[in-house]
Amino acid sequence: MTITTRRVETARTERGARASKSPARKATKTPAAKSRPGKSAANKAPSVAPLIRDAQPAGPSEDPHSTRSIILIHAARLLRENGYAAVSLRQIAAAANIKAGSIYYHFSSKEEILHHVLEEGLRVIVQEVNRGLAKLPPNTTFRERLRLVVKSHLHGLLQVNDFSSANIRIYGQVPPDVRKRHYVSRRAFADWWDEFLAQAVAEGALRPNLNLSVVRVFVVGALNWTVEWYDPKQGSFEKLADDLYSIIADGLVSD
Repeated sequence: MTITTRRVETARTERGARASKSPARKATKTPAAKSRPGKSAANKAPSVAPLIRDAQPAGPSEDPHSTRSIILIHAARLLRENGYAAVSLRQIAAAANIKAGSIYYHFSSKEEILHHVLEEGLRVIVQEVNRGLAKLPPNTTFRERLRLVVKSHLHGLLQVNDFSSANIRIYGQVPPDVRKRHYVSRRAFADWWDEFLAQAVAEGALRPNLNLSVVRVFVVGALNWTVEWYDPKQGSFEKLADDLYSIIADGLVSD
């Protein structure tokens, strides 16, 4: 049960190619739009998500009624609510209405459960982003693609299930080996963001002197942190997505 089998292989292959060619990284220094003046968003749009297009359903997505999936669903909720250290296998078993020992028929350890919760959480975000991008016409501007990606990322985090918010809350708490194992998937998604932003530079939609790694960390970090403070009682999800997009795309200063 992983999202990584195909995507990690893709990510490793892509990273190997970038190590020798580095097209995305060079975009931060040399605006590719000048060397390809005839290219437009219409020509570039189909390639905006090469690294995450192969994400596969995992965990509860396969069969939400299986005991394995039920265990993971309750584990994700408990981890989201309480954090890594405060959740035991016994608590997960009780929430799933099974005996504590029965968990070992499905998972070898708490660490394995953590891994699958983390993977499923990222897969949900990837899936939402891909679904949104697939609906856009080929001549969509970068502004509209960015609006869609921001909203889709937030929807995966806040509106689908507990896995994505659990991922954000426990990633820094889990044992190093669990974090290292999941990092491969996170790196693949970060690479996609880097390419997405580099494409915008090539199209002339972003300033060519920006450090795209910093931009990516800033934007993705801001989106992910909403799991800590967003309260639907204080405003709708649609308003949240619009406000964050406006801040990211247009900034804070009016002049």
